Amino acid sequence: MLQRIKTDTLNWIFVIVIVLFLLEIFLFNGWLIFSMLFSGFFMFLGWKNFTQTWGKVFFFIGSISLFFNIINTMAVRFLIIAAVILFIRHYQRAKKEPDHLTPSFEQDDEAEIVVNQEPMIQTKPLLNNRLFGDQSTEQTAYKWNDISIHGAFGDRIIDLTNTVLPNQAVVSIRHLIGNIVIYVPYEVEIMITHSSVFGRANILDEHHEKLLNETLSYHTVNYHNHEPKVKIVTSIFSGDIEVRRI
Repeated sequence: MLQRIKTDTLNWIFVIVIVLFLLEIFLFNGWLIFSMLFSGFFMFLGWKNFTQTWGKVFFFIGSISLFFNIINTMAVRFLIIAAVILFIRHYQRAKKEPDHLTPSFEQDDEAEIVVNQEPMIQTKPLLNNRLFGDQSTEQTAYKWNDISIHGAFGDRIIDLTNTVLPNQAVVSIRHLIGNIVIYVPYEVEIMITHSSVFGRANILDEHHEKLLNETLSYHTVNYHNHEPKVKIVTSIFSGDIEVRRI
């Protein structure tokens, strides 16, 4: 079904959902954002202590509260109505224009075969996107692949000392709440761009005790001249970042 929906249609739906959500927060229900943040805090606190009974209780209370906060918004109601309308339209179109399956036959040996597709090799990422929980690279030696992940709650630990880096490596992390720690070997040059709404930063002994909707950018003296080097791009809503050599 989604394959038949135009990208512009989906974009308009997302824009309307965002506008409705903002209108509800600023005009009709100003306490909604605080209720959602409170529920999210309960979930985060419960997940960090999930091995204990009270941690499980906190997590499920926060999950249920957040679910009902979201489901009762105008934006979600509009999204449900839009999904129903799109489903009906898709059903009607499928009835009028059913998919036709055409059998394929092997070509004659004398037939000319033209292959335009360029072969591609799929690689397995080091880390996958994870909304909840801590995540780190392997403690033993591992093969390097560039990292590009996003998440919601938990810490992210990237240890670059257990792998052989290429001449140019990339680490990209987009996160909501939690801490980011990156360990870098001494012989590797670094460029880092870090954005944070709330938090602190310690980047190779450059300390920032209070970040408030700020962006930091650093690079080592020989970054543009020496290799191997790693480009680090991180963004976080609330949390600390530490980059240090070991």
